[in-house]
Amino acid sequence: MVAAAFRVGLRVEDVVAAARFYGGLGFEEVGSVPGPDGVPVMTILGRGDVQLIVDALVGMPFPDSERERRTQAGPRGLGVAIGLGVDDLAAAHAYCRSAGCEITSEPRDEAWGDRVFECLDPYGYQWEFSQPLEDWESAAGLEATRASWFGDR
Repeated sequence: MVAAAFRVGLRVEDVVAAARFYGGLGFEEVGSVPGPDGVPVMTILGRGDVQLIVDALVGMPFPDSERERRTQAGPRGLGVAIGLGVDDLAAAHAYCRSAGCEITSEPRDEAWGDRVFECLDPYGYQWEFSQPLEDWESAAGLEATRASWFGDR
């Protein structure tokens, strides 16, 4: 197995359940590493050119350190948002809602040309799902974004 050029690692309490959840977002299992009890402590999932590595929060052979203790204590991914482009934003929104995600912003059109919504997944990670708007004019997108955030100057 060859590692993807872009990988995101997520620490979770239940690797099997997390792999199933992320599978619903279009990630497919590439491989897994079972722990001593046979239950996966790491599962590698792929979607296009990206790999999502789902590691057990406890049970990995990481050295005991202040950072590791803080990672285990949480919160998960504070300050990081994972962006994922989708073909059907409404379907992704419905899936996330039904899977128990906390929807933090409902679908909305953004000035930069995407329709987006955001949520916290069942494992505490923030996701931003986006789908390009069909009739968006790209020429003024960044200026329109600045104006929507900060007003006209």
